Amino acid sequence: MKQQKLLQSGKVKSVYRTDTPGQLIIEFRDDITAFDGGKKDVLADKGRFNAEVSAFFFEYLEKYGVKTHFVKMLDEKRMVVRDLQMIPLEVIVRNFAAGSLVRNYPFKEGTKLNPPIVVIDYKDDSRHDPMLNDEIIGALGLATPAELKKIKKIALEVNSHLVRFLAELDITLVDFKLEFGRGGKTIYVGDEISMDSMRLWDKTTGESLDKDVYRFDKGDVIATYNRVSRRICT
Repeated sequence: MKQQKLLQSGKVKSVYRTDTPGQLIIEFRDDITAFDGGKKDVLADKGRFNAEVSAFFFEYLEKYGVKTHFVKMLDEKRMVVRDLQMIPLEVIVRNFAAGSLVRNYPFKEGTKLNPPIVVIDYKDDSRHDPMLNDEIIGALGLATPAELKKIKKIALEVNSHLVRFLAELDITLVDFKLEFGRGGKTIYVGDEISMDSMRLWDKTTGESLDKDVYRFDKGDVIATYNRVSRRICT
């Protein structure tokens, strides 16, 4: 497989065409950002750790029948994926109150949410990813009612698998973000599942094990990502 034209360069990942029909390459760069890009750095090996964890979780979910865009890894930072029509939604599953849920609503941080809450935001940095409801999603033509029902179902299935897996590692899955894409009539999980897109707490110490370490200057980001990657992937 040959990497060809750059299709898109986001805040932390780049997407390339390939010489294989229906397949793209995603490069996980070492960039890290927070607060809508207001804070950003380049940290050696960050891309490698996120790629490694994402590949692990995609393969793990596929074993349970969850369809993902993952095909294979080319190297430590480059992933071959299906070429999907991405849906501009960020689907967030929240198991505990944290982050914007606490800032914007009268929740106490750490409150367990039973059942989990599914929140959907419009993926648009220029609008600061505003929250959507089903009616707005329909009015904008972003997804059909049937697609939206399927997306929510998959998100909760993914949550169940990840909560169970991480609990065995003494890690609490507080919340996480998924993105989805269409491949024909099939809905696939796309993008990534990594420390950048999950909020993780150590069950024993309560320590943050995710991008909050970077957001709020809680310690050595790369050392944390390395430790989490080792816990998850080995």
